[in-house]
Amino acid sequence: MTAKITSLGAGLMERTGRMSSARKYALLFILGLFVLSLVQLIAGTKQLTAPGTWGAALRLTVPIMLAALGGLYSERSGVINIGLEGMMIAGTWFGAWAGWQYGPWAGIAFGLIGGALFGLIHAIATVTFAVDQIVSGVAINILAAGSMRFLSSALYTADTGGGATQSPRIQGFIGTFNVPLVSEWLGALSDRGWFFISDVAGIGAGMTTRVSWFTLLALVLIPATWWLLWRTVWGLRLRSAGENPWAAESLGVPVLRMKYWGVVISGALAGMGGSYLVVVQAGIYREGMTAGRGFIGLGAMIFGNYSPFGLLAGSGIFGYSDALRLRQDSVHAILLLLAIGLMMFGTYSLFKRNYQGSATQGVFAMLFFIWWFTTDDVPGQIVTATPYIVTLLVLTIASQRLRFPAADGVKYRRGEAH
Repeated sequence: MTAKITSLGAGLMERTGRMSSARKYALLFILGLFVLSLVQLIAGTKQLTAPGTWGAALRLTVPIMLAALGGLYSERSGVINIGLEGMMIAGTWFGAWAGWQYGPWAGIAFGLIGGALFGLIHAIATVTFAVDQIVSGVAINILAAGSMRFLSSALYTADTGGGATQSPRIQGFIGTFNVPLVSEWLGALSDRGWFFISDVAGIGAGMTTRVSWFTLLALVLIPATWWLLWRTVWGLRLRSAGENPWAAESLGVPVLRMKYWGVVISGALAGMGGSYLVVVQAGIYREGMTAGRGFIGLGAMIFGNYSPFGLLAGSGIFGYSDALRLRQDSVHAILLLLAIGLMMFGTYSLFKRNYQGSATQGVFAMLFFIWWFTTDDVPGQIVTATPYIVTLLVLTIASQRLRFPAADGVKYRRGEAH
């Protein structure tokens, strides 16, 4: 048992000192901005760093980020949650219904509750009855889609302005704000046309202009989650349930309760992401409006290596690629960006003596470069699929450095020490 406790402590302490890597991430971020500015100059477009592009990217990032954040709580407690998509669907429906009846902030609250209810179902199935977690997650996705169609058919009659596939419009809207002085100054600087400086200013202007209060609330959850999971006793207990539940049990941690907390919070955050789609972006519920964002959120969490700030970066990549999809003339430049990015990753892999990975990334970099050099635009089908293609590419790269919770997906029974 002493060995188990030692193993548990080593696994948990491994990451508590990782905030010192913030400098490394800052340098990578600056390097990424420089590459983005360079690609934009070579490709002859202004959309890659335009304030409108980055404002849209921020709005498209938030629901993915909330789903990813929800997945983090569940996976850190040791329960795989591929039912995030279904929980987001529940959040869209409940958020729209409450927003129609009581206003947008009520929509957010009910969206959170709706996602938490489906999270509770997933917890009962996987934690209490030890149902296979993948099967339960798939069932949640199917159940949510069918249940929301039934509720829409029952409650949204013709006289309400809704129907079986959509809700009436919600009442009111959540306001937006500009960061005083900063947004105007950055906007003016972005119009100067200076290499790199104006590009960085354009990005900053897009992310400080007409920002929803809901967006601000969602972004605050990232540092709050880091503090809760890595700086509190409760967070230590939750993570111990996902690392070695039997060692945690021997130390008096209520493992089953912590798993329940993780999965229910996971559903609540995914539901909150669904309500964002309704309350901030669309103002109405439409069937299928999540469009796989729950699965993309799961990918963002994996890309972020099961950490809050990492998943924020992953969500930003997917949100940005989705924003570029709305500006079709800029997607061609993404081919060059991918070529340069893969070349850089290939060089890094070569430095790490991962020769097979380096060769694979180099081949794909060359293919993307040839594609960019020999064409002037991208077919519409590719444009539509851009976020999903980026998801696959990012996960391929991220899979080489993953460190997931040791007992993630492992069935746990109280008293059955392994």
